[in-house]
Amino acid sequence: MKKRRVRTNDDLRPEYDLRRLLKRGIRGKYAKRYHAGTNLVLLDPDVWKAFGTEEAVNDALRLVMELRKIGSRSGT
Repeated sequence: MKKRRVRTNDDLRPEYDLRRLLKRGIRGKYAKRYHAGTNLVLLDPDVWKAFGTEEAVNDALRLVMELRKIGSRSGT
C-alpha cells in the first residue's frame, strides 16, 4: 500500500518532517515553570464590565487591601 502525503495549509518548510519533530516532544515539559511565573486571574464577565480596565481592577483591589488593614487595627 502506497502512503499518500497529506497536504496542509501550514507554513512548515518541506525539509522539516513534522512527524519526526513531534515524536521527540514531551507534553507539558515546561508547564510547571510557566505556572510558577504566572499570576493571571480570570475575571467573570460581570466583574470585567464593572471595572473595564486592568488598572481599575488593580485600584479596587488595592483599596480593599487598605480597608482590611484599617479594619484589623480597629478590632484590636
